[in-house]
Amino acid sequence: MRLLMINPNMTEAMTGPMARVAQDLAGDAAEIVALTAAQGFPYISSRAEAQIAGAHVLEMIADHQDSVDAVIVAAFGDPGLVAARELFNLPVVGMAEAAIMTAAMLGDRFSVVTFSPHMARWYTDCVRQTGLEARFTGVRCPKVAPDSVDNVATALRGDLIDLVGLATSADGADVVILGGAPLAGLAKEMASEVDGLLIDPIAAATAQAMSLVRLAPAYGQRVARPAAKPSKGLSPALASIIAGERA
Repeated sequence: MRLLMINPNMTEAMTGPMARVAQDLAGDAAEIVALTAAQGFPYISSRAEAQIAGAHVLEMIADHQDSVDAVIVAAFGDPGLVAARELFNLPVVGMAEAAIMTAAMLGDRFSVVTFSPHMARWYTDCVRQTGLEARFTGVRCPKVAPDSVDNVATALRGDLIDLVGLATSADGADVVILGGAPLAGLAKEMASEVDGLLIDPIAAATAQAMSLVRLAPAYGQRVARPAAKPSKGLSPALASIIAGERA
């Protein structure tokens, strides 16, 4: 089994830690093929940036879909996720959605802890889109955004531990998602230092991608695929798929 892990952020330093988390989870059962976006933004932190990144995600999937069994969109806002599922005949898993669904299966109420207030409303929207808002206790984050996303997992570790504590003790969360690509791997490291269960979104996405491959959905029977149409300015592979020339 081969899983394509796409980092829609342009920061290569984020891709390696996420790929290691994914490969550790997959073990010998799957190979993680990790790609980093060549266009877009160093770190996606708004809906507008996610819309732009989502288009590049579609192009990257189109270029590699024939050599992989499933795709993981490795950014917490899941850029391009819904569109990718509509276009491609293979499982596409979003890091945020996978973490939220996993949290809902592990406890009654869940929270998201992240490193910047800029993402709080957007991450709340991610929960709303899953239909699980009634079980969501909210987003906890520092009051001030860091100047850089480099090393936030290390620099803000103490703050994140405190925020997890507030999410469980004050908000009543049973499960806490550590949201954001720069926090990959931190859930495992912090697990013994906090109360409640911690979710690493990339680990959750990897587990769900592997499960979906094993379920072997009959994509040929889908009824929601968009009608074929011509386009201009897209990558050749993506244009061919949208034109209905290839699945």
